[in-house]
Amino acid sequence: MILCAGEALIDMLPRETADGENALAPHAGGAVLNTAVALGRLDVPVQFFSGISDDLFGELLRAHLNASNVDSSVAAVSDRPTTLAFVKLTDGHASYAFYDENTAGRMLSPDDLPDASPDALFVGGISLAVEPCAAAYEALAAKHAADTVVMMDPNVRPSFIADEVAFRARMGRMFDHCDIVKLSDEDLAWFMPDETTENAALRLVEGGVKLLCITQGSTGVTGYTADHEVFVPANKATVVDTVGAGDTFNAGLLASLHQAGVLTKSAIGSLDADVVRDALALGAKTAAITVSRAGANPPWASEL
Repeated sequence: MILCAGEALIDMLPRETADGENALAPHAGGAVLNTAVALGRLDVPVQFFSGISDDLFGELLRAHLNASNVDSSVAAVSDRPTTLAFVKLTDGHASYAFYDENTAGRMLSPDDLPDASPDALFVGGISLAVEPCAAAYEALAAKHAADTVVMMDPNVRPSFIADEVAFRARMGRMFDHCDIVKLSDEDLAWFMPDETTENAALRLVEGGVKLLCITQGSTGVTGYTADHEVFVPANKATVVDTVGAGDTFNAGLLASLHQAGVLTKSAIGSLDADVVRDALALGAKTAAITVSRAGANPPWASEL
């Protein structure tokens, strides 16, 4: 079982009505929710933990998870509102304005953590940038790091980070808890602006990350381990929008590692190059399908 822990929110996506008027359509979203949904659709046993509202948007979120074979019974349900993200698309690339104050997801605390025993834990997204929920997810990673494979995708949104010093300090601690880290090339440049991509990647691997994945959009993705550097080109796709692309990549990567039987503390530190290549390739393949259609709509196993 993979436990995905992080934000669940409503993406308000731009649409056009039949009369030609601009409109916004609510769709279930959030980086970590998207990864959980993609894993469920790839037939990987998955649970989702977050703070979820009992409002109408929260009902939409839980229905979306259930329809994609994701167990959300461990979520912390409250009567606080749901986080909303208003999405602007420019040439298919998404930018966001978040409305997150006092929401069910934002106000999560370490007291709300689930009593779960996952084989692997995935954390990330904007939930790592804001209090008090960031402290809860950090505590969850610390709790499981000794005996569970932990993966993180910070999915850095600079405009969402109110206290950069505190965020960088938390990320330093989180890197210490993680076996697998996925960063876009933009994320890596934000963390280490004075380093080349290769030098920054090697520093993180030397610091203890067992598998570091650096994505470069339409170019491809490179996986770094202590013994290997593996590049996989991006799959060709007609891009409708990029919403959920990185989240789906994370799911494809984890699904491949799960299928290979290497999501264990004993195996994750000695991955061979073929296992890494297969994992990167499935991540790239699933992401290419997601970008070819509107919104975060990851593929089902039958589509592969």
